[in-house]
This record gives sequence, C-alpha cells and structure tokens, in this order.
Amino acid sequence: MEIYNKLYCSIAEDEEWIFNAIKDLLPVEPLAKALWGIHEAAKKTNPVQDVSAGIFRSDYMLHTGPGAMDDSKSTADSIWDTTLKQVEFNSFSCSGATHANKVAEMHRYLTRVGAYHVKDAPFDLASLPTNNNIESLASCLALAHHKYGPPRSSQARDTAVLFIVQPNNFNLADERPIEYALWNRETPVPTFRLDWGPEILQYTRLTESRELLFQPPWLSSSSPVEISVVYMRAGYEAREYDQTGRDARLQLEISAAIKCPSILGHLITFKKVQQALTVPGALERFLIDSEAATIRSTFVPVFPLDQSEEGLRARSLATDPERAVDYVLKPSLEGGGNNIHGEEIPEFLASIPESRWSSYILMERIQPPVLSNMLMSSIGVDSGEVVSELGILGTCLWRKTSPNGGCEMLHNSVGGWTFKTKHADIDEMSVVKGYGCFDTPYLVGK
Repeated sequence: MEIYNKLYCSIAEDEEWIFNAIKDLLPVEPLAKALWGIHEAAKKTNPVQDVSAGIFRSDYMLHTGPGAMDDSKSTADSIWDTTLKQVEFNSFSCSGATHANKVAEMHRYLTRVGAYHVKDAPFDLASLPTNNNIESLASCLALAHHKYGPPRSSQARDTAVLFIVQPNNFNLADERPIEYALWNRETPVPTFRLDWGPEILQYTRLTESRELLFQPPWLSSSSPVEISVVYMRAGYEAREYDQTGRDARLQLEISAAIKCPSILGHLITFKKVQQALTVPGALERFLIDSEAATIRSTFVPVFPLDQSEEGLRARSLATDPERAVDYVLKPSLEGGGNNIHGEEIPEFLASIPESRWSSYILMERIQPPVLSNMLMSSIGVDSGEVVSELGILGTCLWRKTSPNGGCEMLHNSVGGWTFKTKHADIDEMSVVKGYGCFDTPYLVGK
C-alpha cells in the first residue's frame, strides 16, 4: 500500500496529468465539472498551504487463474491459484474503517469464548488478524494537526481538526470513533464536526492571511478556534454543489488548513484516473520501474469509452451482448450501487445519450473464488455461496515540491484493512446499501 500511497500523492500534485485523465468527464459529469471549477477558482489565489493529507483505501478481490476452478480441485486448493486484483482506489471520504475495526474485535471475542469451530476444533485466535483502523486514521489526522503547528492568527485561542460531514448522516457511527480517538490522545487533539453546506459559511471565516477560523455555535461567547486540518466526509455527490456548496468548498480549499484531501486529491478518486493509469507508461511518470511493475500486477484490463481508437473498440465490445458479459461498466460515482454488470451493459448504454458514454469506464470482471459462509444483516441470518473483497487503508502526509507531480512524503503507512463479504449471486458490494456485510478474514497457511 505504501507504493500506492506514493503513486496517488504524486498524482494529486500533477494538475496537467489529472486534467488529461478526466477532461472527457467535464462536459458530462456534474461532480467533475464542479470540482474542477473550484480548483480553477482556487488557483487564482496564491497557495498558502503546500502540505496535504490522505486517507486512502485500495480495494481488491482474488482473481482465479486458468484452471483455478477445475472440477478436480477442491475449493480450498483453488484459492492458491489466484492473484490479487484491484477493484478500485478511493481517495475521498473512505468509509468502513471503524466498522471493520469493530467487526474484527467482535470476531476475536467470539473466538475467545469458544463460539467458532472448524471441523469441531476451536478457531485459532492467531488466524483472525487484529485491526487498528480507528487509531491509525486518528494518528494520521493528529500528525497533520501537529504539522500545522500553533495558531497563526492572533484571534484564535487554539487549533483543531474539523470534520465536514453530511447532514442527517447515516455514516455517523463510522466517523465518531475517529473523532473520539483524537480527543482521547495523551495530548488531546480538539476535533469538531460541521455539516456540509450553509453551516460552513455561517460558522467559518478566513482571516486576511487565510487562516480558517471556526466559531462553534455553542461557544459563541468565546474566541474562535483556528482549523489545522479539514477532514472531508461530505461533498462527494453532485447534488451537494449548488452555489452554496461551491462557495463553501472553495473557502475550505483556499484556506491555510491542511486538507484531507485537497480538490485535486478528491479528483484522483474518479474511475477515469484508475483507467488512465493502465495506459502503457503512465505509472512510470510517477514511480521507478520496479514499483510500477508491482502496481501493474494488480490491474485487470480497463478501457475508456471515449472517441479514441481504444475507446471505440471498447464501445464495440460493450454493446455486444455476448462479449459484454465478462465486463463491468463503472461511472465516477461513490457510494456503491452505481455499476452496470455483464448482460445489462448493452441495454443500459442504449438508454442514455451516446455523448455520456465517455463518463464511464469498462473493466474486465474479476472472477473470485466462491466459498460457503453465513451472513447476518438486518434481514436476519442467511447462508450460501459468498465472495469477499479486501480493502487496504493507507495514511499519508506529503508536501508539494513541484507542479508536475513532485512531492516529499512526510508520512506513508498502511492504516489497516476492511473486509466485506456478499452472496456470490449479488453483483454489488456496498454494505451501506445492503449488498454485503463487514467480515474478518480467516488466515490459513498453504
């Protein structure tokens, strides 16, 4: 994950490369257009912060190789004939870390009390990995907070981290433990939450030198706090960028606070960036050859649906009912439940204007091994064939050193992991939308 961190931190500082990767999105994808417009507006001001933070998540599934699912092999044996392939890379508002942390603790507890058995033998506790996501993510934000240093404005009494969250937020339980972990550090890191939209403009303001001051409404009689780090957990939907939303995001972007992430750091989460990195030579712009080879080994074929020669070939493939079954059509939208799979692709493309096709990428389907398990959700307990997805969290802090991808890594580490399992006949993996469950891997040796 450290190589992926390095790669995406470098990309986040390469405006030219990002623009070339997403330019076909700008006329047809409202979120991309809004974000790029804010970036353009922010560029007109002199930058006052060259340090950025990142909390990333790279998602993978096992992919069965030739003969992996041969009838002569057991399911257990077939797993050894798989490789790890990337599903997607997320650089903005990566969720699930707290839930994964709690579920891992639950499974380890149930193992300790003897609830789990394999072939009538108790689970080996060492086979269930520990997870420290909450502390890892809090540590990354704390590191950025300390990097910012003491208040720069004479108007501020202290510095603090500010979470930007969605109103009526269903992700509350995923966010709050990170906030508590910041407050509960040996040297507490003051942390506040602020709803996306009008409240940003109502309760924050910029000084002349663009320190971001926050006046908690419940402490209106005291001095404001100066925001050291803005942690974005909202602003990933096009509907959030009305004029108020644009003004609010611009105010955050041009402030002296360290952003997690910046606008460019947000744009690199788009699927078009994932596709652009599969173009021969793209990785070598940012990585040495050995690092590029490591990253490329996790790729499956991904194609644009634009008017390029490769895009036209992919359009022919995507509109062919027989060939499309082995592919997934992906838009640059977050939150799960947005992908189009297999035989549904030709009909879907026929239902939208061809001018919008370039906002999608076409990705070869990963073929994971199928196992048997039980899933527990709000609808009850159910058993059957399942597949799983592993997410690796990365935490990083970097300083921009040049306008073409140059950056100095100040912190770069694996933050932890998430693990999600769904029924094998369900295409999507979003837990929030009810397609899967948080899980814990059971580690075995060959």
